[in-house]
Amino acid sequence: MNRDKIVTADEAIALIRDGDSVSCSGFVGIGTPEELIVALERRFVTTQSPRDLTLVFAAAPGDGKARGVNRLAYEGLIRRAIGGHWALVPQLAKLATDNLIEAYNLPLGTISHLYRDAAAHRAGTLSKVGLGTFVDPRQSGGRINQRTQEELVRVMEIDGEEWLFYKAFPVNVALIRGTTADPAGNITMEHEALLLDAQAAAMAAHNANGLVIAQVERIAAAGTLDPRSVVVPGVMVDCVVVASPELHQQTYGTAYNAAFSGEMRVPANRIAVAALDERKLIARRCAFELPLGGVINLGIGVPEILGAVAAEERVLDHLTLTAEPGVIGGMPQGGLDFGAAVNTQALLHQNQQFDFYDGGGLDLACLGMAQIDRAGNVNVSRFGTRLAGAGGFINISQNARRVVFAGTFTAGGLEVAIEGGKLRIVTEGRAPKFVAAVEQITFSGPEAVGKRQSVHYVTERCVFTLQPGGLQLTEVAPGIDIDRDILAHMDFRPLITQVKCMDARLYRTGPMGLSAALLDLQLTERLSYDGERNILFVNFQGHVIRDQDGVDSVRRVLAALYRKAGRKMALVANYDGFLIDESLSDSYFAMVEELHEQYYSTATRYTTSAFMRMKLGSSLSSRQGAAHLFETQSEAIEFLHHVNMAV
Repeated sequence: MNRDKIVTADEAIALIRDGDSVSCSGFVGIGTPEELIVALERRFVTTQSPRDLTLVFAAAPGDGKARGVNRLAYEGLIRRAIGGHWALVPQLAKLATDNLIEAYNLPLGTISHLYRDAAAHRAGTLSKVGLGTFVDPRQSGGRINQRTQEELVRVMEIDGEEWLFYKAFPVNVALIRGTTADPAGNITMEHEALLLDAQAAAMAAHNANGLVIAQVERIAAAGTLDPRSVVVPGVMVDCVVVASPELHQQTYGTAYNAAFSGEMRVPANRIAVAALDERKLIARRCAFELPLGGVINLGIGVPEILGAVAAEERVLDHLTLTAEPGVIGGMPQGGLDFGAAVNTQALLHQNQQFDFYDGGGLDLACLGMAQIDRAGNVNVSRFGTRLAGAGGFINISQNARRVVFAGTFTAGGLEVAIEGGKLRIVTEGRAPKFVAAVEQITFSGPEAVGKRQSVHYVTERCVFTLQPGGLQLTEVAPGIDIDRDILAHMDFRPLITQVKCMDARLYRTGPMGLSAALLDLQLTERLSYDGERNILFVNFQGHVIRDQDGVDSVRRVLAALYRKAGRKMALVANYDGFLIDESLSDSYFAMVEELHEQYYSTATRYTTSAFMRMKLGSSLSSRQGAAHLFETQSEAIEFLHHVNMAV
């Protein structure tokens, strides 16, 4: 029979020994076991024990001031710290930058995976994440100061390809948090905004014959928890501590919000519309890069506003926003609620989310930027004695199909005015961001060029793209002078060939009509016109029409192409995986008939789906023009031969 594992915080913390490696959960204040951290600080201050701990954290369990692991910033208590994000633990970061403890900054996702690998007693994590950045051992190997000598990262070559090997570290103690526990130590997380790495870290400590301490808000009777709701099984848990409410807030910014834990959904129209300032200008320009139907990650800073812009422009329903601690879908939150989200579709463990990210699951990442150099390298992690840390930035930026870096052109006191659809710099920022060489490489431009990754750098006054020769200036805001307002504040001259004016809609109040613009752009990319044979190829594969705007977009785009061609065309359309809301069928096929009469000399459509051929045939056969439906493109084109088309 399982023993009763419920103890006080002081009783649990008393079990930690000198020299232990202690992992602490938490993403800002979400999942941060504040009661246990307070007890650990209290024990050290009172007894000067335990000593020489190794502290491991993936995200930063802290508020940027005094809470979270900031409470543990004592010489003697901490000997070594291995962290993913450091910006919110400045007191601990000061010990690192002052060379008073050994300290490492590794990618957040990699630390998350190392918990899992430590649990399985693997040697470490093999990954391409970090190549060409400061965690590459040919730069600093993630070591923060001179005191730190041991190499935790090394380069390995496998089948002619370079990889980074991250050495696994022991986890003797796991400090985790949940909602409900039973006397056997089974832990559920129904009120938590995130699952994080509680399960993997607990497994790592348990499998190392270590100690797992779980902080919860309540106790349930034995045998009453739904086993499918148990995130950390009691067999892995040694101690359960019931926290006081003030040390068990859902986030550091919110005591409790049922929408954060998925117990309710909130109306999307309640999202506040941001004022039109330089940050919103940047977010608006980034919004034109949004891939409808795509999966997106939004970072800290200006990218946080992009979700609100998408909601204002009525495109949020066409996107799947994600956040690195495990959120899929919905609206990610900002500030001290960062990491939480409302109206989510799913919630993954953090290490699973980084499996998805590292494997290329993101169609777009929109991230902040602090320093950028000629080669397109970006620094967000280290500025002199200020240690921000990489967090999930390296995992995300390196593996997303497309990356948009977003931030103001200069920093420190920048003031702009938007007047008559133009931008005017009132007061220039004191610190340039486009520098000769970044202080630390958090994103490698040359690595991105080598794999042909699409990379844009968006500011309030201009846009750059990454080319093999370095940064290229591609867009400039109306009212901005290139020499006076851009080149004069850069430490290098970018590539300049053809520069176009940024979209005037960005600098006007009110919605920009983004939904129609993105729908039209997406459809335009699906069209291919062979002028010599006068055949229009339309690829509707996987295309989804959810509303009348989608129907209208098809009409607009095809009408525009017809006007450009100047004659009727033969249509060959791929309908594989095409989806349309049933309520829009009549409107859509009426539009199809209208286009057929005006623009097509003949029309053939194909799909490998017998069901879709039947559905299209039924909808089109009663309308003007026979429904020519085939299984393959070659069959559709062969049909054109039989009607004497010039192919």
